[in-house]
Amino acid sequence: MRRAPNSGLIVAVLAAGGIVVSLMQTLLVPILPELPSLLHTSEANASWAVTSTLLAAAVGMPVFGRLGDMYGKRRVLLACAVLMIIGSVMCALTSSLWPMVAGRALQGLSGAVIPLGISVMRDTLPAEKLASSVALMSASLGVGGALGLPAAALIAQHANWHVLFWVSAALGAVVTVLVPLTVPESPNRAGGRLDVPGIAGLAAGLVALLLAITEGGTWGWTDARTLGCFAGAVVVLLVWGAWELRVPAPLADLRTSARRQVLITNLASIVVGFGMYASQLIAPQVLEMPVATGYGLGQSMVATGMWMLPAGLVMIALSPVTGRLIGRYGAKVPMLAGALVLAAGYGIADALLHHAWGIMIGMAVIGGGIGLAYAAMPSLIMAGVPVSETAAANGLNSLMRSIGTSLASAVMGAILAHMTVRMGGFTLPSQNGFRTGLLVGGGGALVAALVVLAIPRQRPAPASAPAPAASQPGPAGPEAGATAPADGSAPDDGPRVFGRVRRPDGTPLAGAALTLIAAGGRQAGLAAAGPDGGYRIGIAEPGDYTLIAHASGYRPHAAAVRGGTGAREVDVLLAGASGLTGTVRSAGGPVPDARVTLLDFQGNVSATAATGPDGSYAFDDVAEGEYTVIAAGYPPAASTLTVRAGASHAHDVTLSHPEG
Repeated sequence: MRRAPNSGLIVAVLAAGGIVVSLMQTLLVPILPELPSLLHTSEANASWAVTSTLLAAAVGMPVFGRLGDMYGKRRVLLACAVLMIIGSVMCALTSSLWPMVAGRALQGLSGAVIPLGISVMRDTLPAEKLASSVALMSASLGVGGALGLPAAALIAQHANWHVLFWVSAALGAVVTVLVPLTVPESPNRAGGRLDVPGIAGLAAGLVALLLAITEGGTWGWTDARTLGCFAGAVVVLLVWGAWELRVPAPLADLRTSARRQVLITNLASIVVGFGMYASQLIAPQVLEMPVATGYGLGQSMVATGMWMLPAGLVMIALSPVTGRLIGRYGAKVPMLAGALVLAAGYGIADALLHHAWGIMIGMAVIGGGIGLAYAAMPSLIMAGVPVSETAAANGLNSLMRSIGTSLASAVMGAILAHMTVRMGGFTLPSQNGFRTGLLVGGGGALVAALVVLAIPRQRPAPASAPAPAASQPGPAGPEAGATAPADGSAPDDGPRVFGRVRRPDGTPLAGAALTLIAAGGRQAGLAAAGPDGGYRIGIAEPGDYTLIAHASGYRPHAAAVRGGTGAREVDVLLAGASGLTGTVRSAGGPVPDARVTLLDFQGNVSATAATGPDGSYAFDDVAEGEYTVIAAGYPPAASTLTVRAGASHAHDVTLSHPEG
């Protein structure tokens, strides 16, 4: 008998993978000032070792998310880990620029591990563990950065800089070994072919957009290269969007992404990503600035990393708390709270900017806000998309965060470059520059809070409703999938199917799984019935659908859902299914190859079977009710029985000797 997967081990391994991947963000920070001399190149060229990682991650997350939905999330997650190992080894073996850029790009592609891991959790974890596990996986993005800074600084200070990449390769190898041993493959798959033109269009548009954002400060915001990249990005992404709306199996389902909940969550993710990264750009510079400036704190790189470390620890500590908040109030509440806490952290950091411990407290509060917001984002996204599209949707959401961090880098870079002081022949960011950066970061967090307020309110799915087994497609927990509120009422807006699932006696059937199938067999949505049988599934676009309802111990039911753009109420009655077995005998012993017929109370033939060599027969999936069992013979034998829902019944038949 196959053992059930260990949920705790799955979460630990996936979260460790997320932390290892996020370490790539801060891996080069300790050696950035020396990077041009280490790679024998100019400062402008050396910056590509950082930019290439950002660009590759931006393109890779939605693409690998789609590949995971199509071919298996664990399989693609492993491929990402292998790419990280290859990229790390390439960087460890070179002291030249372009091999380093290529290796860093491969490391960037591994960023898809986090959205893929979140999607694996949705498909495999029980309901009561999903929210807190997703919170921990989301927090790994910040935790890895917080842990990586002091660790990388320590290695760079006491060893050759190539050791940084050998360590990352070793960590990637550990993840590659552990994932196949502990993480089950998700059973959910999306149909269709890989959208190669969609990948090329997205890659071209994103590279142009992010190049303009990241290099605009260096090139000049009115430079022909910057303006050309912005214009090219707009044109390419518009063409790409038109293509995605036409193909049957798009890289990104823009109709689903345009749903109010998904769209606004992604917009909020951009602003939260901005708020997160702004703090990480300012705090280390203030801590390391010379004391002679009057506002610098003169800390070493290792000490700076230690002052920043509590922010990552706060994210870890808040993971179970955030999970409980999501389960009780829905994901919108902790995301709103996260944005407000993030803004408060900026205020604290600004007020205590003259003390290292003050910056630590401010960064810890900011870390708490980031942990709350980042944990809620995947739950809000997964609540608005079909299970077959979760990895791609989470990848797109991760891309939105990356765009936010890129914007923060550009804006903070511009502020600190224009608000400077001269000291000892050097130009340094001024105290007013740092304070302005903190003010802008806090303002971004408040904007994020306003955006979050526009997200439609969703009630959390009831914890008492059992989740489908991991081997079956279905929602895995609160707000996983297009699930219904507990009362089965229609949502506030948008096309949808809603109703209640009941037993034959009229009582609600909690936990029933409902699947909405679009024309062509594509899965369009999932839901689990609440305690009173209520369900709700959002519809991405008008059309004809088939609603399939099934539950253990009951016969599945299919209902047609015809066209329309509004609410379609479909109540479902599931008849109980039971097992019926028995043996046909005569005076001479068991009778093989005897025909057994099952008639319902109206005289209709429900099922037929032939007995085996030992005279046995079996009927599966028998609805409850009164039946007549007829066994062919000379003469035939007929007897009646009552089948109860969800029960197994044994009914033997004895054939008599023929008369005469």
